Amino acid sequence: MKFSDAQQKQENQIKAIKSFIAQKVDYIAFSPVVETGWGPVLQEAKAAGIPVIVSDRRPDVPEDLYVTFIGADFIKEGEMAGEWLAKKTGGKAIIAELTGTPGSAPANDRKKGFENVLAKNPGMKIVFSQTGEFTRAKGKEVTEALLKTPQGSQITALFAHNDDMALGAIQAIEEAGKKPGKDIIIVSIDGVHDAFQAMIDGKLNCSVECNPLLGPPLFDAISKIKKGETLPKRTIIPDHVFDQSVAAQELPNRKY
Repeated sequence: MKFSDAQQKQENQIKAIKSFIAQKVDYIAFSPVVETGWGPVLQEAKAAGIPVIVSDRRPDVPEDLYVTFIGADFIKEGEMAGEWLAKKTGGKAIIAELTGTPGSAPANDRKKGFENVLAKNPGMKIVFSQTGEFTRAKGKEVTEALLKTPQGSQITALFAHNDDMALGAIQAIEEAGKKPGKDIIIVSIDGVHDAFQAMIDGKLNCSVECNPLLGPPLFDAISKIKKGETLPKRTIIPDHVFDQSVAAQELPNRKY
């Protein structure tokens, strides 16, 4: 297996795919950092007869340019986060939103899913939305700035597109003299180990899982392609909702 770390940069991903094409590899698998801009390089892979498998995030290209997508339903994740928050708050919340990398599939789709739920709950409103770039440091920085404004004092809930941003926000909320998980209800997405610990500590209220264990189904897909089998265009990995009530019980079962 040949591996290239693109450092979260699309230009590096495109360069790596072109290199793999030149090396005449048998298969190419990648997770597009953003949705757009993939048409030309995937056309090159198709012309070279190299099957492409997309994992985790889908590119905005015709589906005939890749064999299958393996990953989560990001819209559903956003809906699950919104539904949990609506139930927790009785459908009344003034919400700050920390969005992911601009232009990325998880950021676009999680926002869409969350807003689908808000459309059915007029008492829930997003009054602040800004990217935290999927990082803990940026999540903290953005939340710090928000809490210093009059608008920040009104926030009753926070929705973060991933756990890292939520964990950064928790630090900022504590440093501002408030209690995360109590003064501000926090729901995020990923289901990582640190999020479960934060739930146990009472600082994070809920984390919607985004299962990253895509290696086994990816290699299963390659095996099926080799056998000439036809794959579905989408293989959706199921996710679950975890909140404080189950965090301690579930933590020993986590694999990431």
